[in-house]
Amino acid sequence: MLNKKVLWITQTAITIALLIVIQATTATLGQPLGQYVTGSLVNLMLIVGVMIGGLSSGLTVAAVSPVFAKVVFQIGPSELLIPFIIMGNIAFVVCWHFLGKRRYAAPMLVHGVAAIVAAVVKFATLYVGIIRIAIPLEILPEAMAATASIMFSFPQLFTALIGGGLAIAVLPLLKRALRREG
Repeated sequence: MLNKKVLWITQTAITIALLIVIQATTATLGQPLGQYVTGSLVNLMLIVGVMIGGLSSGLTVAAVSPVFAKVVFQIGPSELLIPFIIMGNIAFVVCWHFLGKRRYAAPMLVHGVAAIVAAVVKFATLYVGIIRIAIPLEILPEAMAATASIMFSFPQLFTALIGGGLAIAVLPLLKRALRREG
């Protein structure tokens, strides 16, 4: 039996590695396709992180995702928005942790509810944080504000829903594979 800390580190590191591969390979896609592909797959990895590695793993992936996108790949919005993106990711992960791990109902139903609620909560967090706070307070230059207001509105809801749908398809297979290996 693997030490729990080693297992956590391994699961979190693999999730982050997959996240980096996703960000690196989709960095060349243009808008809006790039946002939908990258965002959906990043949301999938946030869900995988929390559902496989637990809340602390999901929170770690949520925090490093926008940092890697900006610092390593020089993609994404202004670094001034990174704290808001982290908050949106954390809200998404926490919803999946508390809703997606329920065991008293059919997993598909539980995961469907988690996908919808988490997507709405992430969208609301980003919308309020960026559209209603950061832009009115002129945290961003005016030219960036127009782009950010588009990027951080409904596309965030759609990519979170798509990521949740992908997770609903992938999680049963992933959990089955992990049971065989464990």
